[in-house]
Amino acid sequence: MHFDVLIAIARAHPQQPEVLITIPKDWSQGRTVFGGLSAAMLYSAAKEYVEEDRLLRSMNTSFVGPLLFDVPFQISIEIVREGKNVSQILARAIQNHKNCVLSQMCFAKARQSKTAVKNDEQHAMAIPKKANYIPNIPKVTPKFLRHYQLSIDSGGLPFTGKKSSHYYGWMRFKKPPQSINEAHIISMIDAWPLTLIQQLRWPAPASTINWNLDFIYPHRALAPTDWFAYKVDTRQAADGYGHTEATIWDIHGQVIALSRQTTAVFD
Repeated sequence: MHFDVLIAIARAHPQQPEVLITIPKDWSQGRTVFGGLSAAMLYSAAKEYVEEDRLLRSMNTSFVGPLLFDVPFQISIEIVREGKNVSQILARAIQNHKNCVLSQMCFAKARQSKTAVKNDEQHAMAIPKKANYIPNIPKVTPKFLRHYQLSIDSGGLPFTGKKSSHYYGWMRFKKPPQSINEAHIISMIDAWPLTLIQQLRWPAPASTINWNLDFIYPHRALAPTDWFAYKVDTRQAADGYGHTEATIWDIHGQVIALSRQTTAVFD
């Protein structure tokens, strides 16, 4: 099932708020639904409840429990507050009467202001001509990864015993969507392996606990086949938990998103 089909189901939430959604196995990550997809679906449902000119500025997602694939779940939307310029939305993925994924989102429209700080952060990575893709290893590589192309420019492959704890590279959809919006970018950002698992020599469970994502506007026009640059560094890791910060650029070299995750490795 293509990503756009699942997003369309989420976007229909205002018309069908009680509908049950089932995610197929090809979007799985271990026994659960790929977190980038569940977050993107919560965003897509929430976006339908705000005015068109209110853009996603910040999104804080907690993966509080396993959201199982092939098991129906429901999306719940709560408008926490809606002001003149800003809307605060709480979205939940609920399965078997349990909260599995929670996302607090801030949508806000542009305003005239005397303040301005330009983000000129750059990267030095060349667009891949011969991509160094993460290989598909049975029972190791998550099934959802078949939907994306991740080209590593710097950083080690998962479970190869490397000392590094970063990933620099490029990402895009393997089968281009009809168009690119925030939902697609949300999912691509979370498609990368956790930075710490490249330090392990054998496969071990690992997951994101909390994810804060900020979108930077305005955006240039984005094409469905575009590569997006990604750089993530581990700021600190100890006691089985890690803290990472990432920057995402469009193909024109413009920063479009900032990401920070708290992760856990169960080795």
